[in-house]
Amino acid sequence: MRRIGVVMNGVTGRMGYRQHLVRSVLAINEQGGLALSDGTRVRLDPILVGRSEAKLAEIAARHGLTDYTTDLDAALERAEVYFDAQVTQARVKSVLKAIEAGKHIYAEKPTAESVEEAVALAEAAAARGVKNGVVQDKLFLPGLLKLKRLIDGGFFGRILSVRGEFGYWVFEGDWQEAQRPSWNYRAEDGGGIILDMFPHWHYVLENLFGRVRSVYARAVTHIPARVDEQGVTYDATADDAAYGIFELEGGIVAQINSSWAVRVNRDELVEFQVDGTHGSAVAGLRNCRIQHRAGTPKPVWNPDLPVTARFRDDWQEVPDNAEFDNGFKIQWELFLRHVLEDAPFPYDFAAGARGVQLAELGLRSSAEGRRIEVTGL
Repeated sequence: MRRIGVVMNGVTGRMGYRQHLVRSVLAINEQGGLALSDGTRVRLDPILVGRSEAKLAEIAARHGLTDYTTDLDAALERAEVYFDAQVTQARVKSVLKAIEAGKHIYAEKPTAESVEEAVALAEAAAARGVKNGVVQDKLFLPGLLKLKRLIDGGFFGRILSVRGEFGYWVFEGDWQEAQRPSWNYRAEDGGGIILDMFPHWHYVLENLFGRVRSVYARAVTHIPARVDEQGVTYDATADDAAYGIFELEGGIVAQINSSWAVRVNRDELVEFQVDGTHGSAVAGLRNCRIQHRAGTPKPVWNPDLPVTARFRDDWQEVPDNAEFDNGFKIQWELFLRHVLEDAPFPYDFAAGARGVQLAELGLRSSAEGRRIEVTGL
């Protein structure tokens, strides 16, 4: 059994705590550590870092941990890997400090608020020779793994288009408490749904369908005022909805709506419909349904007659055919194998920079009201 120290900065936040600490790092230890190809097992020693010592102490006590601190420099001295799940505004400074300390780095997306900073991180990591990775968790969702299986098996024929719907109603915070932190709705604090979600859409599109060649987006702030965690009303200065059209290599057109001001009338909080010459599929977080061309019905438009067909009944569920682990944990294991035995890991800071680029161009497209080509970084 080998042990390595992992600095976890930002575990007092929702994602840092639940998905990365509890369901990834601690879950890896609970399964007996990470198994490497030579039979070695690696146990992770998390070092919790944050701004509030009281919050860190409470989390540590809850899980029987003892190593926590508000001193990032001291924590880096005891670790081989640095992980960052802070708010985006705080990420660049801390990641650069970890790079200078020679630590391998795994970070939440977006890696930065601007393309310039994101590229600088990638260049700094390359110059220092440290391994680096960015979270791209949606690639490991059961629904998208099934979708990838369909693509690899040639189910679609020639893929024509992708339609994505993501979002849910985030309460304003007055008569019901908001289920997202207030900084998400302040541009000055790094908020906004384009900066949050376009990096996700970038790696989904890039890894499943092809490079993004252009973007046309419309960013909107539907709810102009919200109530924060202290009950104080504030102006929402960041976009809470975005409507985007992405042209991909090979002629595929993707249209993705993202909104924190929409009520859910679909099976899952995110769904992608992929249409091809030979078949179509609708994939969500966990499930995936298909319709082959041989089983496609032939509806006829006639508004004078009531619709009697149940169109959903003409679709078939894709079987699991595998055990699906937590997507965040899967990617943690991939990154750790990349660090410890140089296994492949394509989701690096350069990929993260391309995601930030798409968000930046999306905001620019909305501001200028035009389609913008995505050039190589």
